[in-house]
Amino acid sequence: MLEIQRIRAEKEALVKGLLKRNIQAEATLDEILSKDQEWRAAKTELDNIAAEMNQLARSIGELFKAGKQAEAATMKEKTAELKVKEAAFKATVDGLDDAITKLLYTLPNVPNELVPTGRDANDNETVYEQGATPTFGFDALPHWDLAKKYNLIDFELGVKVTGAGFPFYRGKGAKLQRALIAFFLEEASKAGYEEIQAPLMVNEASGIGTGQLPDKEGQMYYMKEDDFYMIPTAEVPLTNIYRDVILPSPDFSIKMCGYTPCFRREAGSYGKDVRGLNRLHQFDKVEIVRVEHPSNTAQALEDMMEHVKGLLDKLGLQFRILRLCGGDMGFASAMTYDFEVYSAAQEKWLEVSSVSRFDTFQANRLKLRFKDADKKSQLCHTLNGSALALPRIVAALLENHQDENGIVIPEALRSYTGFDRID
Repeated sequence: MLEIQRIRAEKEALVKGLLKRNIQAEATLDEILSKDQEWRAAKTELDNIAAEMNQLARSIGELFKAGKQAEAATMKEKTAELKVKEAAFKATVDGLDDAITKLLYTLPNVPNELVPTGRDANDNETVYEQGATPTFGFDALPHWDLAKKYNLIDFELGVKVTGAGFPFYRGKGAKLQRALIAFFLEEASKAGYEEIQAPLMVNEASGIGTGQLPDKEGQMYYMKEDDFYMIPTAEVPLTNIYRDVILPSPDFSIKMCGYTPCFRREAGSYGKDVRGLNRLHQFDKVEIVRVEHPSNTAQALEDMMEHVKGLLDKLGLQFRILRLCGGDMGFASAMTYDFEVYSAAQEKWLEVSSVSRFDTFQANRLKLRFKDADKKSQLCHTLNGSALALPRIVAALLENHQDENGIVIPEALRSYTGFDRID
């Protein structure tokens, strides 16, 4: 959530920044500032009333002590009048505060200056590419055919038991899933991330804290009876560990990781791009999350990108990194880099990770602060990234590492799988 102080001080810069997202925000920002001016005037009047009531309370006490009951009674009548006035101004202040918050919830984060202007994925910038496209002397199969041929993943059974987008992993397919999770967690641990096993359901306040709500209700599975949401990513519970927290000093760098299943309705997704593992309603992912001092955010983002690059390198996959344009970024992001692996059999790029910095946007919602050297409260910065999401990694591994007789397991995974081939 954008900070009201920032809107007061930098309105024109924010208008310009949000244009990178193709959002005309001036009218909304003007409405926020207008209501903020009303709020401040009403709050000043409310504070004046409270001060006057405190003064009257002291005077009434002194009058009673002096035996001046009649004068004290007159003042008590005035206090009663002020209480009515106070209640009216409090209702005004609370109403304006609620209206301002709702308007702020409609505005996404302002893109970093490095973010390119653009409308969609066609305007993203490729900033790095590594590896060569595999070539085959035979007809390479897409992963859904490989999964069926080697009895690794059963999509039809998933449809029977639950519905489309909920596959069963079997035999070596299940072991490959488990191996990837263990590999990703172990690599994160080596990089200094604390492993945390988090809940798979969160309350509304947690969804608001990280920006999934109220923007993305339709994409989350919701349990009305308990007012819980199934998590779309471990980012939500991990980041919310620090909701309503004030870190005691500016000397901090918090690194967390967690494996969870992720649940996404993916409303509106259909067609060839959702076949097989390309887009699921339930999938596994290891997430890395950081809470940083603002001075360390840029370096933390670079470190996270290097971590993901290292994982893909060890898996022997061709990949590229895209800097997303304003129109393709997530609601809460200030800057996002997408990692895509090349699917040799499908002849297309598949997104396997997004690494993002949110600056103060989430921290403002979370009320996540730290005490600076002068003991003043400042907002922290938050970041997160997939390290990695499994479905498309599995798709790329099966397709890119296939040969005429089966699938070769990358050396980095063999101590986790217990086998070096699928055949």
